[in-house]
Amino acid sequence: MTKTAFITGASSGIGRATAVALAKAGFQLVVTGRRAERLQDLAQQLAPTPVHVLTFDVRDRAAVETAVASLPAEFQIIDVLVNNAGNAHGLAPIQDGDPNDWDMMLDGNVKGLLNVSRALLPGMTQRKQGHIINIGSIAGQEVYANGNVYCASKAAVAALTKGMRIDLLPHHIRVAEVNPGAVETEFSEVRFKGDNERAAKVYQGYEPLRAEDVADVIQFMVTRPPHVNVAEVLLLPAAQASATLINKE
Repeated sequence: MTKTAFITGASSGIGRATAVALAKAGFQLVVTGRRAERLQDLAQQLAPTPVHVLTFDVRDRAAVETAVASLPAEFQIIDVLVNNAGNAHGLAPIQDGDPNDWDMMLDGNVKGLLNVSRALLPGMTQRKQGHIINIGSIAGQEVYANGNVYCASKAAVAALTKGMRIDLLPHHIRVAEVNPGAVETEFSEVRFKGDNERAAKVYQGYEPLRAEDVADVIQFMVTRPPHVNVAEVLLLPAAQASATLINKE
């Protein structure tokens, strides 16, 4: 039987690359995000892989629950959940931080992960089978200047991953986390609120990870035998040694 992967934040970056990688690995897909046109384009690109598109914001619990309840029968058994949707907004010292940015990060990175997991876990626990991959960050392991709330949100993802793995152990559900370092996606464009010039400088002078690099690791993790759980991965470009130390030529 073909397995089904449910990917949040699939309209761009790591989520989109993961959809491509898992389609190649033989999964059928539920791809979700806020940008319906991009998701439809992705579904067309992945043909003939069966793809179902759901459009919602992970921060909206009611919308998440309604979307999951609408899944057609052939997509209702979710084998793999990739909690990828998230964001970074702003880069300011805590005393100058914008509370709206804080809400965006905490609601998206933490509550969004909880909302989607809560909607899909009843089916996984009932079947006693499932695999959850949470996308964290090196920022969840090392706090850096002006990263305060973003780092806190990703530290919460790390804690939740461990808590989920403990709580779901009796239900035979594998839970794991991928923590990327510098990945060239729309991440910095969002953080700097459309300042593309500033965003581009983040990745100049070295070769950052690509979204496809992270997707390759996720594909490896979810295709291991059922008795294997690659529980935690820290993935860095070769030029990066820590959250703030990057060798730029």
